[in-house]
Amino acid sequence: MVVVGLTGGIGSGKTTILNYFQSLGVPIYIADAEAKALMNRSKVIKRKLIELFGKEAYKDGQLNRPYLSSKIFNDKRLLSRMNAIVHPKVASHFKRWLKKQNTEYVIKEAAIIFENNLENQYNYIITVVANEDLRISRVMKRDMVSKEKVKSIIKNQLSDADKIEKSDFVIYNNDLEEAKIQAYEIHKNILKKIKP
Repeated sequence: MVVVGLTGGIGSGKTTILNYFQSLGVPIYIADAEAKALMNRSKVIKRKLIELFGKEAYKDGQLNRPYLSSKIFNDKRLLSRMNAIVHPKVASHFKRWLKKQNTEYVIKEAAIIFENNLENQYNYIITVVANEDLRISRVMKRDMVSKEKVKSIIKNQLSDADKIEKSDFVIYNNDLEEAKIQAYEIHKNILKKIKP
């Protein structure tokens, strides 16, 4: 089974592109969404996160995301300790999910493929990019946060230039219709590589 990674910075429009691939019949696995679900569902993860962050990590039995975000935002050590708890569980969940799929390829969306040196887990990698001003306005509208907050998140992420250099395919998502055309070409290209 061919696994295609899809990544991109905050506000690049990864979800929109994923929905388009899904409409083409490609199974989609969103690592971030699965991680959040597992953080709420898995007793083992819950116990370990409470050990790491204290009782405030959960509020009314659910993950206290604003609290966790505030803790890990400027603390890379704490972030990597949290990832060491969550990522292995997501990886084994993905393996089980993959076994159930019956298509030429699947797409696994993960925000930090390159940051965590996970390139070797994918046959191909697609990066979604967009103009910074557009990304900022998308995130401000979506998350109801300030321009400064979005800029600081972008600054903390790997640059688009670095991601592009390491990717097999790039989708420029400044205009949705154009982005869909690019995505469709990539879809055909991947199928051609799998079944020449």
